[in-house]
Amino acid sequence: MVVMARLSRPERPDLVFEEEDLPYEEEIMRNQFSVKCWLRYIEFKQGAPKPRLNQLYERALKLLPCSYKLWYRYLKARRAQVKHRCVTDPAYEDVNNCHERAFVFMHKMPRLWLDYCQFLMDQGRVTHTRRTFDRALRALPITQHSRIWPLYLRFLRSHPLPETAVRGYRRFLKLSPESAEEYIEYLKSSDRLDEAAQRLATVVNDERFVSKAGKSNYQLWHELCDLISQNPDKVQSLNVDAIIRGGLTRFTDQLGKLWCSLADYYICSGHFEKARDVYEEAIRTVMTVRDFTQVFDSYAQFEESMIAAKMETASELGREEEDDVDLELRLARFEQLISRRPLLLNSVLLRQNPHHVHEWHKRVALHQGRPREIINTYTEAVQTVDPFKATGKPHTLWVAFAKFYEDNGQLDDARVILEKATKVSFKQVDDLASVWCECGELELRHENYDQALRLLRKATALPARRAEYFDGSEPVQNRVYKSLKVWSMLADLEESLGTFQSTKAVYDRILDLRIATPQIVINYAMFLEEHKYFEESFKAYERGISLFKWPNVSDIWSTYLTKFIARYGGRKLERARDLFEQALDGCPPKYAKTLYLLYAQLEEEWGLARHAMAVYERATRAVEPAQQYDMFNIYIKRAAEIYGVTHTRSIYQKAIEVLSDEHAREMCLRFADMECKLGEIDRARAIYSFCSQICDPRTTGAFWQTWKDFEVRHGNEDTIREMLRIRRSVQATYNTQVNFMASQMLKVSGSATGTVSDLAPGQSGMDDMKLLEQRAEQLAAEAERDQPSRAQSKILFVRSDASREELAELAQQANPEEIELGEDEDEDEMDLEPNEVRLEQQSVPAAVFGSLKED
Repeated sequence: MVVMARLSRPERPDLVFEEEDLPYEEEIMRNQFSVKCWLRYIEFKQGAPKPRLNQLYERALKLLPCSYKLWYRYLKARRAQVKHRCVTDPAYEDVNNCHERAFVFMHKMPRLWLDYCQFLMDQGRVTHTRRTFDRALRALPITQHSRIWPLYLRFLRSHPLPETAVRGYRRFLKLSPESAEEYIEYLKSSDRLDEAAQRLATVVNDERFVSKAGKSNYQLWHELCDLISQNPDKVQSLNVDAIIRGGLTRFTDQLGKLWCSLADYYICSGHFEKARDVYEEAIRTVMTVRDFTQVFDSYAQFEESMIAAKMETASELGREEEDDVDLELRLARFEQLISRRPLLLNSVLLRQNPHHVHEWHKRVALHQGRPREIINTYTEAVQTVDPFKATGKPHTLWVAFAKFYEDNGQLDDARVILEKATKVSFKQVDDLASVWCECGELELRHENYDQALRLLRKATALPARRAEYFDGSEPVQNRVYKSLKVWSMLADLEESLGTFQSTKAVYDRILDLRIATPQIVINYAMFLEEHKYFEESFKAYERGISLFKWPNVSDIWSTYLTKFIARYGGRKLERARDLFEQALDGCPPKYAKTLYLLYAQLEEEWGLARHAMAVYERATRAVEPAQQYDMFNIYIKRAAEIYGVTHTRSIYQKAIEVLSDEHAREMCLRFADMECKLGEIDRARAIYSFCSQICDPRTTGAFWQTWKDFEVRHGNEDTIREMLRIRRSVQATYNTQVNFMASQMLKVSGSATGTVSDLAPGQSGMDDMKLLEQRAEQLAAEAERDQPSRAQSKILFVRSDASREELAELAQQANPEEIELGEDEDEDEMDLEPNEVRLEQQSVPAAVFGSLKED
């Protein structure tokens, strides 16, 4: 049974409490200014009726009116009590009054202001809420305003009151100017585009503005251009044309979109001719292909839309299309625009680089069939292109210009163009030389041979001031006299049209200027030879040789020596030998083979055989290692033909010493075959034995098979046994080479990319050398099983590191392939030492002695 009691306090006769409240009441009486005591009491009474709980909060706040904890909990509890009631309920007014009383003491607490404003927003009391927000901003310090404004702005946006919201945003921007984008978005959403454009223009002009959305200044500018260009009737306070053109000068790398925005502004305004002028101006001024493509596509779309609109209007009014002059004009304008696109694009590329020669040629090709435009284009090109900045060969413009006049029969004009070209300050001498050559070819095409010779002689004449060919500080006109291109053409013309003396003078002049090439020297010598001036031709070769070094002089020497031998043969043998010695002095090994063969041929035909052999011997040392094998083959062949086969033995021996293992192996086989044919079986066997040291049985099976066939034909059981012993010894030698063993074991195991540790999987802790030894023993066992056997005997080998006991045990083992002689073994043969030679004694048959036998 709950016992209710009244406090015996005269000031609160209506205060009622339960028996369970007595401890808390007594604690309150003892510490009535303790917030903790009141909070414990309130926590205990959470399940009590709302009036009693509110009464307890009121008692506490009366004693502690400045306690934020008490006020916060009390106001929160009061808001929760009316949460599900109608907003017209009088209880809401009581809660509002409670908040107003709280702000008498708690007006510096932003959390309470926010809760109160949210509570008023839920009630839908717009004016009261707005005024409360303003009171909160006035009451709180400026540092706390950033907590109020987000809720305030959300409240302003939630009601269709644009004027109130605009005023609120303007106040907010004074506190936070960087939030201008949010204000601009609201202005756009509320259709206040004029003010949005003004505010956006202010933002764009502010260099210190940093976008919260991460937009660049160009993006903001483009956004402004789209806004003012698409809404020309709503944006009245800004000069759209000036703004967009200001962007064109400011953002030169994004001109296409800005030009399109300016054109869209005039299109939306209804000024179609003005928009067309903007498009024309744009495609004539943009500098990149991307911008040109954007503007041209927009221009073409505009023309198409205009044609479509005109056709629709004409069909509605019932007029015939062919009778509409305006429509025909629009169609012709659109067709002209499409046909102009390649030329306009070429103009864009030339604006990027006006010194691009190839683009000028393409521009001329676009004017095909219109001579006046072609002449104007060529004239503009040669006046615009700077030879020092040109991309390509600038002289081709002058040459093509002259060729155009020539093709049209205006030969004098073509000559004038080329004459002007010879005075142009080109960057490269080759350009001016090409112009002079073109002048000569022009005259040759019209059979003016004397004029062609005069022009080229003029080009090659010594200037008043000589200069080196690569001296960039001098104009090309002072350096063209050293151009080989002009001299080569002049030499060809002199050979065809001039005299012998004039041609010889030209070639001599080329050699004096030291600009000749090996081919020029050879041509000069051939020219002299054709006119029967053989010694003069040889002098020309000598002059050419003095000009060049190896390897450039290789062709000259080859031609010179060939011509000299063909001319004199053996009549001037010593001179020929001197020439060959000069040629071989300092000759690189790469080019020595041809000269040595030619030298040896000379000695064989006109000189001495021993001299030829000496040349071949020198050649084997002088050529590259890759050519030594071929050189030894030639040497052996010629020695056999001249001195006989036996004379080649020393050559074979030297070849085997010098050549690589592969070639030495082939040379040994040939050497042994030769000895075999000569009947020198022992020599051949010795050669095979020597060659076996470089022949691994696992990789050179052909050699061992050849040796085996040789022994089968010419040997006996002992020689075959010796061959097998050598083979096993060689194989064991190769098995001791660790690298080779590893590669062979990897090959056997089938792992091309394995390591030594892969040879024994599961034994990662074992030493690698032990693994190699185990594998070597395995390979040796396989070789033992695979060794060739004969029908009559089996060859046994004894390991050199075996103990005496092991050798004795091996001696006792029976050999299944042992030859039975039909004689009993001596009883004491088992007592022989392993290293002792056992001699068997047999009685000689009587038939052997015949009559000599004694009685």
